[in-house]
Amino acid sequence: MELTDLEKIRFDKIAAMRANGLEPFPTRTEVNQSISEAIASFEKAEAEGKTSVSGVILGGRLRASRIMGKLAFAHIEDRSGRIQLFFRINELGEEALARFKDYFDLGDYIQASGDVVRTRTGEISLQVLDFKMLAKAITPLPAAKDEIVDGVLVRHATLADPETRFRQRYADLAVNEDVRKVFRTRAGVVKAIRNFFDDHDFIEVETPILQPIYGGAAAKPFVTHHNQLKQDLYLRISFELYLKRLTVGGLDRVYEIGRDFRNEGVSYKHNPEFTQLEFYWAYADYLQVMELTEQFIAHVCDQVLGTRKVMFDGHEIDFNPPWKRVDLRQGLIDACGIDINQYPTAESLAEIMQQKGMKFKPDEARGKLIDHLLGEYLEPTFIQPTFLYDYPRDISPLAKNRPGDPSTVERFEGFVGGMELCNAFTELNDPLEQEARFLEMGREYKAEDEERHPMDEDYLRAMSYGMPPQGGFGMGIDRLCMLLTDRRTIREVLLFPHLRERDDD
Repeated sequence: MELTDLEKIRFDKIAAMRANGLEPFPTRTEVNQSISEAIASFEKAEAEGKTSVSGVILGGRLRASRIMGKLAFAHIEDRSGRIQLFFRINELGEEALARFKDYFDLGDYIQASGDVVRTRTGEISLQVLDFKMLAKAITPLPAAKDEIVDGVLVRHATLADPETRFRQRYADLAVNEDVRKVFRTRAGVVKAIRNFFDDHDFIEVETPILQPIYGGAAAKPFVTHHNQLKQDLYLRISFELYLKRLTVGGLDRVYEIGRDFRNEGVSYKHNPEFTQLEFYWAYADYLQVMELTEQFIAHVCDQVLGTRKVMFDGHEIDFNPPWKRVDLRQGLIDACGIDINQYPTAESLAEIMQQKGMKFKPDEARGKLIDHLLGEYLEPTFIQPTFLYDYPRDISPLAKNRPGDPSTVERFEGFVGGMELCNAFTELNDPLEQEARFLEMGREYKAEDEERHPMDEDYLRAMSYGMPPQGGFGMGIDRLCMLLTDRRTIREVLLFPHLRERDDD
């Protein structure tokens, strides 16, 4: 390791400690409770008329330290909170107090034992009778220091540089409590989703991440190779086709929470790997899935936040059901004056878009042109939770047609805060129609086009055994977490977002 001058000072302290028989990284600790438990125990004892609780052993990261002659004050922090430590020469002796002063720095992990009391200033504190190093921090945390001014903890600054925060998430978490709160919230979101679907008689399953044929979404996959099998495999872009295979096998209500991987652009709402929820519900359709979506997201808000109204990007978002519902065709007529039913081919739709001065890529398939219109003129306007429903068949190869309308399928997408949150269908369960759709996509899209869905013969074989009618749903959990924590970029809700390779030169 190449050490900075400050790191060399701390490195020397490690050597000095060991020379004096002190281990800076001991194997065992004696911590017997968390900081919050110690505080709660004292408050209970205080209510019973007691003035202290003895036998307390705490561990945590040293956040602030101040030496005052024969006294020293410090604050330590663990997962549950902070507490003040105070050291007095009367209890510890001169040598022990000097040891704290000489060897301990901000960022170190310390174990301290003693009595929990309330100081003259009214702060619940641990009066230290013994202490030891648990882990010496060689590198100082990249944050301005805390200090105690007149008994009050003052934090002068926190780590704010996004480049450092995302590349060194461990340091970001260590110094920014609001970041730790984001990921506690995220954990609560996943737990609440699981509880909801378990309570609604769905079973959680696991499907392959390495797949011989990718499918279930419009995205470019990552490709890898299995050496022994001499076979190219794909990191999954969706769980869909495997989960629907399970409904063929009689698992009528299934869901999965896991990672998907898409070899696409990186943006404020896209990361190459992300966490997805998908569920498939036999004997339901997209209208029932809409209602279930409203219910489970409201449940998540209740369980995690205690409210269904949240602030996101300066807007108050109300997740109370029912959500607004907008027909896609009518929405585009209202937003940009184009009735897509009047333009049944890519050429005719491109021509009217060109007449209106719209910018788009030439030679795109009709479905991609419609998706472009949706993204430009509708998506940014949906701030409050909105279901956009009844999509053209062109861009929905796995969804069932509306009765009597072969050009439109029963599909909806949910939008919140001006971005897509979820996607759902009444699932196509006719294997002959599904095969025709796959062939149609192969004809209309270029081989390298990510919208082109590959033929999956095993999936068709599964369907041929009989697939129950069902509603299917997919949602990016990262985006839901963005909405519930008021974070405008997906990197803020991923512990380790993908970043460009750094050139330190």
